[in-house]
Amino acid sequence: MGRKWRDGHGELVVRGEEGEGPGIRVPLEIAASYRARTKGLLGRDTVDGAILLSPASSVHTFRMRMPIDVAYLDRELRVIAVRTMRPGRLGMPRLRARHVVEAAAGAMQEWGVRKGTRMEVVVAATATG
Repeated sequence: MGRKWRDGHGELVVRGEEGEGPGIRVPLEIAASYRARTKGLLGRDTVDGAILLSPASSVHTFRMRMPIDVAYLDRELRVIAVRTMRPGRLGMPRLRARHVVEAAAGAMQEWGVRKGTRMEVVVAATATG
């Protein structure tokens, strides 16, 4: 069930543990190229919605200006861990993680994201791969 996206925009749909209900829809930036993943949220003061780094199993917050929430996702887009990271930190790699979603600190709790939460990525027509 390998997923491959291109850099672009879409929506992140946050569902419950069983994937039920319409879910919460969040604007999403997709960073799939090496260059886009490396840049991520560096140099930004805010993030509108979330950013998906794929493939990725760890992140760092060196040279970041704000604390962020990080959700590590497995290949089925199920959350395996959620962490809040202050600037200047190095996140531990997660063995089963294939994708990482970053958002402003506090956003994941607001969206109800926790271990076991299912997510869906809805891509804009130009971001499919």
